[in-house]
Amino acid sequence: MDGNGGKTALFFGSYDPVHMGHLIIAEYFLNLPEIDELWFVISPQNPFKTEQKQTHQATRKKMLDLAVADFKGFSVCDIEFDMPLPTYTYKTLLRLYDEFPGKEFILLIGADNLQEFDKWKNWQEIIELLPVYVYPRPGYDSTAFDDFPNLHKTSAPVIDISSSLIRKNLAEGRSARFMVPDGVYDFILENKLY
Repeated sequence: MDGNGGKTALFFGSYDPVHMGHLIIAEYFLNLPEIDELWFVISPQNPFKTEQKQTHQATRKKMLDLAVADFKGFSVCDIEFDMPLPTYTYKTLLRLYDEFPGKEFILLIGADNLQEFDKWKNWQEIIELLPVYVYPRPGYDSTAFDDFPNLHKTSAPVIDISSSLIRKNLAEGRSARFMVPDGVYDFILENKLY
């Protein structure tokens, strides 16, 4: 991660595991002229998924490191690892601005998250703090919050892959080979994850 100027897209997620859908969406945003780099921000615990058992955060980081190692412009950010749980996006954003002064950030969220955006802690402050780019998700409407000028809907590809589907396939002995980057898939099998 570079601490010098430039617009950086922040792509928050649990990444349990990271999959091709994440990478396709990330590449779409990295190709936008206003975005110089993209950080995958690993969330140790999603405040809305406290009942869901998750793979250890260091293991999820290792999978992300494997997935993005050969891609210029992608970085893995574990800033939330030493923050109190549950972590909230707003507090993470404030910390990022504090640690990287002069950096311009753009928050990326899926239309599925947009549906519940008004339940996020300090959601109004988030919209005032930085641009929010919304990418489409299958079965979700992105017309919510149309009146907010700092919220931008994008025409990113619609990818119908989810980490939960991958975990389910693997737990049931089915393949998920083409849903996950090769190095990540091998790591999952070698470590008997899911």
